[in-house]
Amino acid sequence: MGNGTQKVALVTGAARGIGLATTRRFLADGWRVALLDIDGETLNRTHAALSQPDATITICCDVADPTGVAEALIRVAQEFGRLDALVNNAGIAIFKPILEVTFEDWSRVLAVNLTGPFLCVQAAAPLMRDGGGGAIVNITSISGLRASTLRTAYGTSKAGLAHLTEQQAVELASLGIRVNAVAPGPVDTAMAKAVHTPEIRAAYHDSIPLNRYGLEQELAEMIFFLCSDRSSYITGQTIAVDGGFEATGIGLPALRKDRRSD
Repeated sequence: MGNGTQKVALVTGAARGIGLATTRRFLADGWRVALLDIDGETLNRTHAALSQPDATITICCDVADPTGVAEALIRVAQEFGRLDALVNNAGIAIFKPILEVTFEDWSRVLAVNLTGPFLCVQAAAPLMRDGGGGAIVNITSISGLRASTLRTAYGTSKAGLAHLTEQQAVELASLGIRVNAVAPGPVDTAMAKAVHTPEIRAAYHDSIPLNRYGLEQELAEMIFFLCSDRSSYITGQTIAVDGGFEATGIGLPALRKDRRSD
């Protein structure tokens, strides 16, 4: 492994969840992957479990730190010599009532979820450009497409990221770089398990036309598609991978139950 023609992806928040599932999807297709995460311990365990030392490197970094991000991209250039895809997946969620959100909460969520992808794209774009182009996928959220309680900082950061995606797509197109966003609905990740009570899970099941949470692998498939040449004419889009949640109106769960009893 390790020849210069093999494609290279950088995935942030790669130690677990959607980031890890996406890393596995790239590796399955013969890509090399730089796994970036702020949690060095979990990152090292994940790297060992992947057992592909020739195709993977790890970078412990906070995406909200400009110096760390710049150094991360230097490392990718040194190790792999190119960059074909960037997946801005690193994100944090602090769920609190609006009157209880502290300035520190607000600042940190926006720093990681919005400033992080800005910094990563700014640092990655020159390396992509020099290699003839590439693709970027920002991971937003259905919480950025519609408001809901407890998500003042989180939802606003993700809505901002959806617009940043469009800005990046418009400006970077001339460099041969496509930029899209994937907005996950409820996904069975460790983060969802930590914040979704059984009551919340039941409510989501009722509100989602497909009547289930998404799988990390299902998100990874869309992310991989948008990073691949098969999506070569798609840029500036936010695609919800959410079982139909974003498309539904109010009252549909009861209507669907009535239909099923016919």
